[in-house]
Amino acid sequence: MADIWWKAHPHDLHRLADRVSSVYVERSHVDRDENAVVVINKRETVRVPAAMVAVMLLGPGTRITHGAVNLLADSGTTVCWVGEQGVRMYAAGLGPSRGAGLLNRQAWLVSRTKERLGVARAMYRMRFPGEDVSTATMQQLRGREGVRIRKLYQAESRRTSVPWNGRVYKAGDAYAAGDDLNRLLSAANAALYGICHAVITGLGASPGLGFVHTGLATSFVLDIADLYKAEYTIPLAFDLAKQGHTEERDARLGLRDRIAQDKLLGRIVHDVKTLLSPEGTDMPDVEANELWDERRGTVQGGVNWAGAEDGASTTISDPGMGDEHLAVIGPEFTQDTSSP
Repeated sequence: MADIWWKAHPHDLHRLADRVSSVYVERSHVDRDENAVVVINKRETVRVPAAMVAVMLLGPGTRITHGAVNLLADSGTTVCWVGEQGVRMYAAGLGPSRGAGLLNRQAWLVSRTKERLGVARAMYRMRFPGEDVSTATMQQLRGREGVRIRKLYQAESRRTSVPWNGRVYKAGDAYAAGDDLNRLLSAANAALYGICHAVITGLGASPGLGFVHTGLATSFVLDIADLYKAEYTIPLAFDLAKQGHTEERDARLGLRDRIAQDKLLGRIVHDVKTLLSPEGTDMPDVEANELWDERRGTVQGGVNWAGAEDGASTTISDPGMGDEHLAVIGPEFTQDTSSP
């Protein structure tokens, strides 16, 4: 199986000068030792300075103590409980000191019609490379997307010789409706949603503030996932159906291996940050404790302002997810066969 997208040698952690994007932990015990979290498994023990990590992803077979969670929260590190290699997102917690720059930017964009339309067009531009969508309305964009997806289903059907009779799915149950192909599509899409959810939460953005989708707590997750379905979940579902692999687990593990091979999560990180804070946007990579001011914009927090005047205003902060992605994975569990 291909190495997962953020894999690096865990002992390189202490040489990183800046906060890394994420640490993925699997089949290990996570505890606290002073100002570091300690990842322990049968093969090795790794100390991780909590302040260096933007998000810690806890995979299967992981146990974590209250002390470790407390330290990560105080350090402003997001903790996400995920499926194997990030497939599926189960829960997340966010520390109180984390910057809210990306979230504020997202809320500003989604609450203004012109800016929201601009982000939506940028999302569709990623699906229609080389085409001009700068003047297209949302209705026109939805229509073009519908045509694109219909042609894609037909092309995949011809490529694999798997019959295609239309999309059928049941909301809230990823593997409940339609034929085998439809159920594989739903299962693969559900896994992709989990991956996108983990990235969005880890960056400090809101899963619920969507630009194309709206009304759900995962609207932005659906927006981002739609960027990759044509490349990942749709071809995967047709390939699995052709091979006779029709279980939900087949779709989940198949997607896991493809995202690991292509390093998709790093691409999702880049795309989310580019959509919300394109080049030229002033979002300094610092953490700030600020108070809103109707004249100055923001003033410094944690200060007694009784009779004080401070003309300097500070700016909102970007949570800052870099390009380093690390993993600590314990050995496979084995059964003891020595006893009679």
